[in-house]
Amino acid sequence: MTQSIRVTVWNEYRHERENPKIGAVYPEGIHSAIAAGLKNYDFAVQTATLDEPEHGLTEEKLANTDVLVWWGHKAHEQVSDEVVERVHRRILEDGMGLIVLHSGHFSKIFKRLMGTGCNLKWREDGQKERLWVVAPGHPIAAGIGEYIELPQEEMYGEHFDIPEPEALVFVSWFPGGEVFRSGCCYQRGTGRIFYFRPGHEEYPTFFNPQIQQVIANGVKWAAPTFPHKPIRGNTPPLENLPR
Repeated sequence: MTQSIRVTVWNEYRHERENPKIGAVYPEGIHSAIAAGLKNYDFAVQTATLDEPEHGLTEEKLANTDVLVWWGHKAHEQVSDEVVERVHRRILEDGMGLIVLHSGHFSKIFKRLMGTGCNLKWREDGQKERLWVVAPGHPIAAGIGEYIELPQEEMYGEHFDIPEPEALVFVSWFPGGEVFRSGCCYQRGTGRIFYFRPGHEEYPTFFNPQIQQVIANGVKWAAPTFPHKPIRGNTPPLENLPR
């Protein structure tokens, strides 16, 4: 029997507790909404939040995580460097996947993996977003038509200061005329990373079935593909070759 992919959904869980308007949209937290959507795909899902000990990302929890889903916004700098290093090592060395959502582009872990500032244009005007599928054959786009249309979202615009994506799955258009690379795939070490743009805290984006489908597809794509940890370092020869 195939083991379910083990997913941990991480969230700051600050906006929902501090702002009644946002709490009304996500009464159980953004992490709970994302986790509920993923459970429909038979993943083994758990959650973690910033104010838990070790931000909920202990060595044991990460060892039992195949894919980490990350949402952050207002408290990026409060994530400890020790936990960032732990997550970074798990991605590079053990092949854990990482899905970074919306304003997680400014998280310490994403900036470290990208090696750039990850800055962009933005505007909170609550207009619609149309995410065009530009790689229809990519597994992350499976089950999605030509585009996803969200009635209200925060605008992100180019230039997005990231390395050239190894695969670009979605490009967003906004009524203000901006476009944005919204679905970006990378490989770092043995781990896969997917950045997905939508998810402003004021709008019920994570209840949208198509958004849930994309995140679920991303989990499947980012799940570890290495059957064992690569062997590195000083290694004896396999054959005793004559000199």
